[in-house]
Amino acid sequence: QVQLVESGGGLVQPGGSLRLSCAFSGDLFSIYGVGWYRQVPGKQRELVAAITRAGTTNYADSVQGRFDISRDNAKKMVFLQMNSLKPEDTAVYYCNANRPYDKDSWGKGTLVNVSS
Repeated sequence: QVQLVESGGGLVQPGGSLRLSCAFSGDLFSIYGVGWYRQVPGKQRELVAAITRAGTTNYADSVQGRFDISRDNAKKMVFLQMNSLKPEDTAVYYCNANRPYDKDSWGKGTLVNVSS
């Protein structure tokens, strides 16, 4: 069974940076696609960035050029480097792991608060 644990959230001023981490426990991490989603109260959870098992990345338009997703298959970790943060990036960020013919796995989330 897959478990995901996020860390690295917190309070940051506009223009600042944060690096989120997601620790994957379970087998066969390298065959999973992984990604980061975020959610604010009253809105649907949205994709922020994703990386396939082959290393192909995909970003939401709102974060393109500011955020960078990466993975370390040896350490079973996923990272989200967030730069030039804006107040509208404030949300709970969730780690996701997915593979064909299996339900998605989710972490419990980490809060990112961009405020002066």
